[in-house]
Amino acid sequence: MPASLSALETADSHDVIQVRGARENNLAGVSVDIPKRRLTVFTGVSGSGKSSLVFDTIAAESSRLINETYTAFVQNFMPSLARPDVDALRNLSAAIIVDQERIGANARSTVGTATDAHTMLRVLFSRLGTPHAGSPSAFSFNRAEGMCLACEGLGKASEIDLDEFVDRSLSLDDGAVKVPGYGVGTWYWQLMAGSGLFDPSLALKDYPADVWERFLYQPATKVKVGTSNLTFEGLVTRVKRQLLTKDRESLQSHVRAFADRAVKLTRCPDCDGARLNAAALAVRIDGVGIAECSRMQISELAGFVRGIQSAAVGPMLEGLRGTLESMVDIGLGYLSLDRESSTLSGGEAQRVKLVRHLGSPLTDVTYVFDEPTVGLHPHDIQRMNELLLQLRDKGNTVLVVEHKPETIGIADYVVDLGPGAGQAGGRLCYAGDLPGLKKSGTLTGRYLDHRVALRDQVRRPTGWLPIVGASLNNLREVSVEIPLGVLTVVTGVAGSGKSSLIHGSLTGREGVIVAGQEPIRGSRRSNPATYTGLLDPIRAEFAKANQVKAGLFSANSVGACPGCKGLGVVYTDLAMMAEVASVCEDCNGERFTAEVLAYQLRGKNISEVLSMSAVEARSFFERGSARAILDRLVAVGLGYLGLGQPLTTLSGGERQRLKLAIHMGKGGTTYILDEPTTGLHLADVDQLLTLLDRLVDDGNTVIVIEHHQAVMAHADWLIDLGPGAGHDGGQIVFTGVPADLVESSASLTADHLRRYVGAQPALV
Repeated sequence: MPASLSALETADSHDVIQVRGARENNLAGVSVDIPKRRLTVFTGVSGSGKSSLVFDTIAAESSRLINETYTAFVQNFMPSLARPDVDALRNLSAAIIVDQERIGANARSTVGTATDAHTMLRVLFSRLGTPHAGSPSAFSFNRAEGMCLACEGLGKASEIDLDEFVDRSLSLDDGAVKVPGYGVGTWYWQLMAGSGLFDPSLALKDYPADVWERFLYQPATKVKVGTSNLTFEGLVTRVKRQLLTKDRESLQSHVRAFADRAVKLTRCPDCDGARLNAAALAVRIDGVGIAECSRMQISELAGFVRGIQSAAVGPMLEGLRGTLESMVDIGLGYLSLDRESSTLSGGEAQRVKLVRHLGSPLTDVTYVFDEPTVGLHPHDIQRMNELLLQLRDKGNTVLVVEHKPETIGIADYVVDLGPGAGQAGGRLCYAGDLPGLKKSGTLTGRYLDHRVALRDQVRRPTGWLPIVGASLNNLREVSVEIPLGVLTVVTGVAGSGKSSLIHGSLTGREGVIVAGQEPIRGSRRSNPATYTGLLDPIRAEFAKANQVKAGLFSANSVGACPGCKGLGVVYTDLAMMAEVASVCEDCNGERFTAEVLAYQLRGKNISEVLSMSAVEARSFFERGSARAILDRLVAVGLGYLGLGQPLTTLSGGERQRLKLAIHMGKGGTTYILDEPTTGLHLADVDQLLTLLDRLVDDGNTVIVIEHHQAVMAHADWLIDLGPGAGHDGGQIVFTGVPADLVESSASLTADHLRRYVGAQPALV
């Protein structure tokens, strides 16, 4: 055990966060002292317990204590937030979590509102703009004073496609209404057909104009159907109110699909998408309006703001300049302030959140980061590191879960967990400084200076996949040929156009399989067993062994515990706060009724099987379709995942590899992976490369969008975009074998890959 751990029990300094006996998730009683006002990086393989220690223990307890402080007056009316499973936590400070969760699906949230840059821009135009239009509210698209009334500040107008609502050639009796839940026999159909307002046997195309208008757009009106007085609304009026105003993600999949088909969003004709009214749009500073500022690339806007000189708004100007320049420094200069927050990737969202905290006057707080280098080119990682150090130097404690050696290299302290994943992890392997980690003999220590060499022999293409004149987003009429039958890596700085080129040009083509990091559709009931189809053969085996119906062994069916409806936990909605989950007292978290839990398969009940990791389950199911699915889960590096683990707890990289495991069973010809190294330990990257080789050797084409130098070095072919981001990118700067890039290219990627494969160490 490292010497730095020997004084744990005697340490009582307020300069360390003391963790004693942490057992959350797979943590095996971890005890560690973490220095305050320093930058600590937490390392270990995927599933080793890093997030369980940092997020689910330290950050969770800090949040719980703060919540209880502010909600003490209502403690008698709601349950307490769950306390992490830990013996003791001492010397905590307020924790601010800067994670990769999307900022939200609210169409009113933009990069400008999320960073407060738009707020400062509004102040600037209200003070310096001519003609004067009023207070800062007059420039807010979220306030009545400033918003375009036609689109209510959204910048978009919705167009209804009536042909998705009805088949005009049919009558009501023949099923003219196509809206899910509104067809023949439904309550609304009976109301329409029995209202006396319409002839249910007449084709809709034959309705007189006034009847057609009433059928579609009638406001709420009382009608008599039989002996009942009921409220009738026109079809479009009702569907808009009941379905189309709801959050899209809350809709059932078939209803969501209908909504996507039936409503098309177009640029608002009144404001041309600017969201603001005419008075606000007319105001100028140096000939430029606020809408033009919001549409500018942030790197360009920063230059424009630097040119504004005014003592009247000096401090505010300084704050706006600092925010914009921080966004450029953090690799977000290619975005614009009017970009909707919901369109940002997880890595972009995390960096946007970070910008807000860089200018914060708060000190001596704990900032918690989840892989802040996700989506960053090596060129941008250095700038991210500088910002993390800037937060620390303001007197804050910075805790970072990270795999990249460049960020591990700037740590004041490293906490390494493992040695493996799942039940094989959850233990403290090392805690101390960086030189000590290198000498520790842990997996992380051994891999810090590990390098993947360029291939001696690259595979030869079997053909070419052409892309001609790609112009999506910032692409400049890009034409390129992608080799078939090899491993191609597409790289370039964030915002250079990689995703626009590959996803915009190849997604949807025949034989192309895309495994991305987008959230997996499904509720908190979904887990790896249900998502991969693994639960079906498991249920079948239980049913056969016990001579009962397979439906008993689904937590979503008749065998579910009635107390929690098969969730294992009971959720309490706290309205103004996050809901609280508590273990179901009826089934003790096992999700099934006592009757179902009495049935066994080779000595295990269904709850015990779903509690297994994929690796454990592979030993339990030695053959058949269950074993085939489990083999694929292990092959993509997810052997540590619990079969019943909610999908909502998976990281972006885990979601992508789970999708890949499913697609591997279908047999495609071209696979597209988007940053598959997300969430992977340095040692796990080697396993990923083996998997990619396996896909290619099986006769597939593999295209990987990636920044990790190990993947670049291992490629047969590289396509490098740039030279910069946004307006400065969108061009092919290199295409060819990696050795030629290293030898002759002057791009940023070439510079970093040269250093990676050369003698110069990555850690400074």
